[in-house]
Amino acid sequence: MNAIELEFTKLVRDYRKTIYTVCYFFSDNPTDVDDLFQEVLVNLWKGFPKFRGDSSPKTWVWRVSLNTCCKVERGKKRNVPIVPLVIDKDVLSDSNEVGRQVKMLYDRINRLELFDRAIILLWLESMSYDEIAAIVGISTSAVTSRLFRIKEQLKSMSNH
Repeated sequence: MNAIELEFTKLVRDYRKTIYTVCYFFSDNPTDVDDLFQEVLVNLWKGFPKFRGDSSPKTWVWRVSLNTCCKVERGKKRNVPIVPLVIDKDVLSDSNEVGRQVKMLYDRINRLELFDRAIILLWLESMSYDEIAAIVGISTSAVTSRLFRIKEQLKSMSNH
């Protein structure tokens, strides 16, 4: 492996759970999540040589992951050869009460508009409003008002 491949492998290893979390927010079907994960990896690889470090690697991975999943969700997915990946999918097991509550929250979040899903996902990952703004490309004050509205929407949703 050359230096670029080693660096990319380390990036993917460091952020694989982040990538998976984003993919899961856009589909809870394991096959679709695997496809999204692979599509994100392809886009990260394609963009890796152009990554100049203007933002942190964390911000860049989030941005690429969200943009890829949104693009696929909008139906503009390109045909890319798919290689099966093994991913730990027990993150949201509903075998206990906490798992059921997390699944219920994810189900509600999946009913939000794409952009709102991205914002709440970043917030749930404990990112600062400034980080969220940098990733999604809006002002910090817009993040504040959107998060308030999104939380109110989630509270008012039924579980069905």
